[in-house]
Amino acid sequence: MRSVASHARWGVLPFALVVTLVLLAAGSATAYWRASGSGSGSGDTGTTSALTLSPATATAALFPGGQASVVLTVTNPNVASVRVGSLALATSQGTGGFAVDGAHSGCGLATLSFATQTNAGAGWTVAGGGNLSVTLTNAISMTAAAANACQGASFTVYLSAGP
Repeated sequence: MRSVASHARWGVLPFALVVTLVLLAAGSATAYWRASGSGSGSGDTGTTSALTLSPATATAALFPGGQASVVLTVTNPNVASVRVGSLALATSQGTGGFAVDGAHSGCGLATLSFATQTNAGAGWTVAGGGNLSVTLTNAISMTAAAANACQGASFTVYLSAGP
């Protein structure tokens, strides 16, 4: 038979081993979580360029009291896609944003109007390094008071892109 001292020795040894392992693990965890560090970072978006809009042209002949669609091309020279929220008349170009061909110089451009376009609120997305052809349905109008000199004229519409 074994003695009581022998049993006590074998019971204490596993207990001491477990306590030692727990203390080692706790010390390692504490060292891991106490570690600190620092750093810094930076980024660069590069330079961006403005979009280019070709002058819009009417897709059909305008007549007094009528409307026509216009087409234009939006060019994006940037790497990233760009969203255009609206296309509005650029009144600082041409005559109030319009021009007429030379054969119809007697046509008063004040009879023309352009409705700002938003693509039903969705705008347009122009891919990076790409072109987008845009048709604006019935966007140009001519009042019924337009002179006969406007009949058969070719019109240019100058537009600007908005957010």
